[in-house]
Amino acid sequence: MNITNLGRITEVRKNSFTVSFEGEEYPAKLKGSFYEIDADKLPVVGDYVNFIKNTQGESMILSVCERKSFLQRPDQSKTGVMQYMVANVDYCFIVTSLNEDYSFNRIARYVSVAMQGGATPVVVLTKSDLCNNVGRYVREVETISEKVRVHAISALLGIGLEELSEYMKEGATICLMGSSGAGKSTLINALCGEEVMKTSEIREDDGEGRHTTTHRKLIKLKNGVSIIDTPGMREIGMANVQAGIDETFSDIIELECRCKFSNCRHETEPGCAIKAAIKSGELSKERYELFKNLGKENTKNYAKKKEISKWAKAMKKSNRKSAWD
Repeated sequence: MNITNLGRITEVRKNSFTVSFEGEEYPAKLKGSFYEIDADKLPVVGDYVNFIKNTQGESMILSVCERKSFLQRPDQSKTGVMQYMVANVDYCFIVTSLNEDYSFNRIARYVSVAMQGGATPVVVLTKSDLCNNVGRYVREVETISEKVRVHAISALLGIGLEELSEYMKEGATICLMGSSGAGKSTLINALCGEEVMKTSEIREDDGEGRHTTTHRKLIKLKNGVSIIDTPGMREIGMANVQAGIDETFSDIIELECRCKFSNCRHETEPGCAIKAAIKSGELSKERYELFKNLGKENTKNYAKKKEISKWAKAMKKSNRKSAWD
């Protein structure tokens, strides 16, 4: 008799999966019925799954449990194809180094993706020992959203690491995202107290790092905290994250509700709360432009994503029909 167990996906490589169960890891494959469902229903790192354990070969994944959070992004902003990244994450550490890697725009994008997926965004500004004006960057990032937490640290020197202890609670899952060379692997090693991740040097000519992490992987620490490292992402597009954008820029959404006309375009209409807020200094023009640009990109890419998804479903249906004929 096959016994069904509850495990967690710790690694995904193409069609190969690794499931953690009772301190052991098992290679696993998907039950055939998985190939009849949409891609966003397939297991990703962090998912809890029901599976049949096989100690002599590959175990069989039967189903994916309901997710409490699910982070995704466009695989390529030109096509809008979605990349489903991680699930069941409590905190998303957005790791950005205080050198040429720093980008306010990119951090805002990560924040929107985290909020859309149901994770709490935590911006970790690394290499603070190399920056002369840390406070300025902390204050700037804090303006992205009142829901964002910001910490400046130096993992190599141990500066600010104690601030991250509030997230290191047993049972918590933390996902790290950021560019290559931002210091994700160094941070993980500092949090673990030992070298569990390989680190790479920074190129002197452009301040960027070489790729260290090549795929997403979940590591469970001795204190019961699970950490998911992800490959470096220099860019992150917007698609299917309008709710996350709205939550990130909730102050602008609130202002829009005060406009005299419900269909106000914030251009020449009288009684526009957005224009009044910009004029008074309550809202910066740059912040409003960022909100608009992210929204436009999201709408454009999501439309493409739906079109591609519709085409893919039609092809799958056609292939199944051909197989039966």
